[in-house]
Amino acid sequence: MSTPATVIISGARVFDGEGFLPRADVAFAGDTVLEVGPDLAARYPDARTVDATGSTVLPGIIDLHVHMTTQHAGSLNAFAEPFSLQFYNSAAYLKRTLEAGVTTVRDAGGTDLGAKVAVESGVIPGPRLRIAVTIMSQTGGHGDTRLPSGADGPMLAPHPGRPSGVADGVEEVRKTVRTILRAGADQIKICSTGGVLSPADDPRHSQFTEDEIRVIVEEAAAQGTYVMAHAQGSEGIKSALRAGVRSIEHGIYLDEEAIGLFLDRDAYLVPTLAAPLAVIERAQQPGSGLSQAVIDKAHRVVDTHRESVAKAIAAGVKVAMGTDSGVGPHGANLQELALLADLGMGLVDVLRASTSVAGELIRGAEVGRLAPGYAADAVVLDGELTEADQLALLPSLVRQVWKDGAEAFTRS
Repeated sequence: MSTPATVIISGARVFDGEGFLPRADVAFAGDTVLEVGPDLAARYPDARTVDATGSTVLPGIIDLHVHMTTQHAGSLNAFAEPFSLQFYNSAAYLKRTLEAGVTTVRDAGGTDLGAKVAVESGVIPGPRLRIAVTIMSQTGGHGDTRLPSGADGPMLAPHPGRPSGVADGVEEVRKTVRTILRAGADQIKICSTGGVLSPADDPRHSQFTEDEIRVIVEEAAAQGTYVMAHAQGSEGIKSALRAGVRSIEHGIYLDEEAIGLFLDRDAYLVPTLAAPLAVIERAQQPGSGLSQAVIDKAHRVVDTHRESVAKAIAAGVKVAMGTDSGVGPHGANLQELALLADLGMGLVDVLRASTSVAGELIRGAEVGRLAPGYAADAVVLDGELTEADQLALLPSLVRQVWKDGAEAFTRS
C-alpha cells in the first residue's frame, strides 16, 4: 500500500477552528490533516511545501444553508426554463462555491443524491455536500410550490431523485421522512413557519403541529440524523425547538422565550442574514421576476431579522454560518461573515461559526478544524487576518483553496 502524499502549508498565521496560532505549518497526508504546528517542513523532507509566509490559513469554510440547484429563488422567470436546466446550472454553482473557499455545504432543499455522487466521484468539482433532497411542508406551507394554476414551482418539483415533501398529519409525515431518507438525504429539512419567498403565506404564521414535528424528529433520529427547520415566526420557532429540531434557519422573529429555548435545548441558529438583502437587491434589477408580495415581505423583515440575531448573539446562542445561497448568487458566501460581525460577533467567533461550530452541527463528517484526523480542507488568504473589520474584504483575499488535500483553486 502506497503512503499518502504529504503536503505542508508553511509559515502562516493559522486559525485552527478554535483560535489563532501566530505562526505554524499545516501538514496534510492525503485527504486528512496529519499535524499542525511549528517547523513541520523539516520533519517531512519529501513533502510538497507551499510557502504561506505572511498569509492566513483557515479550515475550509462551511456554509450550512444553500440551494445548489437554483439561483434567484422565487423568480417567476424559472417557469420559462427547461426543467433539467437546474441540474446543468448546478455544476457551475458548485464550482463557484468551492472557489470562494467553501469546502462543505449543507443543501437545504433541491439537490438530489446524483449531485453528491458526482462531486464525490470527481465528475464535477464542488464542495462536500450534505443534502436534504427536498423540503418537508404542510399543504399550502412554505415548501408547497403548487400554484393556483396547478403547476409546481421548478425549484422543488418532484422527480425520481427528489420526492415531494408535502405531508399532513402524524402518519403521513412519518412516511414522508422515510421516503426522503430513502432518496439519500443526510438530514431532514422542514418548514415550521411561512416565509418570504412564498407569496401566499406569512413568515410569522406557524406550520406543522408540534406533534407532527416531534414525529419527524423521532424518525430522523432513528436513522442517526437530525432535523433543520426553516422557522421565521416566533411561535413556529418555539414549536420546532420544543419538538427537538437541531437547527433553526433564519430566526427572524425571536422573542426572549425562543432565545431561552435555544439555550435550554443546545440548539443552533443559522441566521442567513444575506437572504432578505439579496431579495431587496435583486428587486431593484430589471426583470427580477419577483412578485411585489415577496419584495414587500423582504423589506418588512430585514431590520427585525438583524435585531433578533443580535439579541441571540448577545445571549450566547450557538450561531453557525449559512447564507441561503440560491436566493442570492452562489460564490458570494463569504459576505455573510461580515454581516455576523456587524451584529456583535468578534473575529474568532465569526470564524468559529463558519468552521468548527458548523462542523459540529452537521454530524457525519470530520470538517471545520485544522487538527489531526480532520479533512484536509484549507483556505489560504492574502495577508494576516487580525481584525473583524477585515471580514468585509474576505472574498477578495482568497488566494488558494484546498479540499481533501488537493489544490482545488489558486487565484491567478
